[in-house]
Amino acid sequence: MKNILFITTRNPYSGRFSGDVIGSLKIINFLKKKHKVSVVSLGGENLNSKNLLIFKEQNFFLKACYIFFSFLRLQPFQFGLFFSNPMKKYIARNARNYNILFFYHIRSSQYLPKNFKGKTIIEMGDLYSQNYLQTFYNLNIYNPLKYIYLLESFLIKKMEQKIFKNFSKIILFSKDEIKKIPKIFKNKIFNIGLSINFIKKEFSFSNKKTGILFIGNLKYLPNLLAVRDFIKNIFPSLQKKIPNIKFYIIGDIGKFYKFLLPLQNNIIILGKKKKINKYIKNSFCGLANLKIATGVQGKVFTYMSFGLPVICSKKVELNFKDNVLSYKSDSDLIKKIFYLRKNKKLSNKLSKKSMNFIKKFNENKICSKYLDIIDFSKKLS
Repeated sequence: MKNILFITTRNPYSGRFSGDVIGSLKIINFLKKKHKVSVVSLGGENLNSKNLLIFKEQNFFLKACYIFFSFLRLQPFQFGLFFSNPMKKYIARNARNYNILFFYHIRSSQYLPKNFKGKTIIEMGDLYSQNYLQTFYNLNIYNPLKYIYLLESFLIKKMEQKIFKNFSKIILFSKDEIKKIPKIFKNKIFNIGLSINFIKKEFSFSNKKTGILFIGNLKYLPNLLAVRDFIKNIFPSLQKKIPNIKFYIIGDIGKFYKFLLPLQNNIIILGKKKKINKYIKNSFCGLANLKIATGVQGKVFTYMSFGLPVICSKKVELNFKDNVLSYKSDSDLIKKIFYLRKNKKLSNKLSKKSMNFIKKFNENKICSKYLDIIDFSKKLS
């Protein structure tokens, strides 16, 4: 039995319908099956229990200061956004009590103690330097965020290289992204995909259905841009032929982000939802129209686990092949939506293929790899 300290910057026990929250809790629960796991996290009130310590997020002024200092140290801006001095000091003082430090996502890597002698694992998920560079290319030249994202992509790239050197094992979701990493680090890199903890078909075809479903955290810019683009450039054309069509949006969203969306009655922002079955039943497709995408999109896994046919961009399609319906342009997306809604044979075919595809990502099968990876004498296949 190993003694593991799990370090994350978003509270895994918050109950948020967010990929990183759900993912971190899955890993923690599986590691606990065979090992002693303590969790240190940012994102909540000061909570103390025997194996759990949640540090309160810093106020706006301190976050601004930390972001500025991150820039001076040529570190990613997000390091400052997710920094807590009390949390860093706690980890530095207590790290020696653990065999393994497990870091969840790149922003948690800033908490790695300088003189830790044990083993270190980090789940990076995706190569976010590529994601931020895509964001730069997709923003208007008059948008100041464009240049912030360009700078951030370089800073994250620098940090990724540092992680490849300093960590014992690194986990990525996508095999395609692993191919981009220098071969010198290949013995450290492991592929563990996203997992799904249930498969229950809720979709049934009806050409009277009018719902299109989008799941995603709208505080994450690629999701926000995808939703805005769909509302502005696609939805009006759909309404001309389907006046009662509805666009359901499920995911975390603040008042500021909601203000950025051009809303109307048929666009329904539902916010965070723990149960989404009824929205699946009322929809004829799940949407993943991201122009900025790296790695594997968790929203597609969610749609597939309910048997809901998926329409997605070419960038998202890469990891799902012919199990989804992809499009090349706005006009092609509109055409594919109309076609899928009316075509029972295609809808049922995609639903069936989704259910078969998702079985390979059973939670027990995927997450068992985390139990293997902490045994440093084993090599994952």
